[in-house]
Amino acid sequence: MTNKLKYFVANWKMFGNLASLKSANKINYYISSKKKLRSHSKIILCLPNTLIYFFKKNFHSKFISLGAQNCHQDEKYGSYTGSVSSYMLKNVGAKYVILGHSENRITGESNNVIKKKIKSALNQNLKVILCVGETLKEKNKKKTFSVIKNQIISSLGKKFNTNNIIIAYEPVWAIGSGKIPKTNKLETIFKLIKKNFKHKKAPVVLYGGSVNAKNIRNFSSVPDIDGFLIGGASQSPKKFIDIIKNYYK
Repeated sequence: MTNKLKYFVANWKMFGNLASLKSANKINYYISSKKKLRSHSKIILCLPNTLIYFFKKNFHSKFISLGAQNCHQDEKYGSYTGSVSSYMLKNVGAKYVILGHSENRITGESNNVIKKKIKSALNQNLKVILCVGETLKEKNKKKTFSVIKNQIISSLGKKFNTNNIIIAYEPVWAIGSGKIPKTNKLETIFKLIKKNFKHKKAPVVLYGGSVNAKNIRNFSSVPDIDGFLIGGASQSPKKFIDIIKNYYK
């Protein structure tokens, strides 16, 4: 069953400064002016940690939530220079956190570490956006779903509340490449992902990887896609708004 809301999650990555509040306000103005979007969409801005508190204090939106892009696996405080915990993120205003992104996995972040991060985030009442996806090498060896299944099973504990977990399928080979999977492949992958949760309610499942205003309509024919995790294009308010606008055309 597809989700009633369509999610549009902006992952700003290492981008933005205090002046970026203007960009967020442009997005909010557009969403606020469209009744259909307000009732059918969920917009989340995942910011660098340096901006979360500033946005919490100065960004006033009834329709857009704030998120972070990662957290340390230890829940509160510790001797981890340069790290930020889920407790700290929650305290400054984050409501969501992206975990397991391929850019972190590629530096050695394991499924076991990701599982600990998810547990700490859920304990702090943060909603988790768990990224999964295969590399080009794994795709060519036809291991796409076995890789995704292993990432999900190894990262999620049996007692984790899937109501507070979002899965983002981001094929590593598609990120920043301009390439996207074929529609029929996506249909199969999304159905298989949701079947992993046959004994409990399936979480929201997003697609991410080279999403832009030109190709967004390609995804509308895949009913199991509940929304999108948008990287580089989300750093421009115009491009992000155009993605949302074109999806509903």
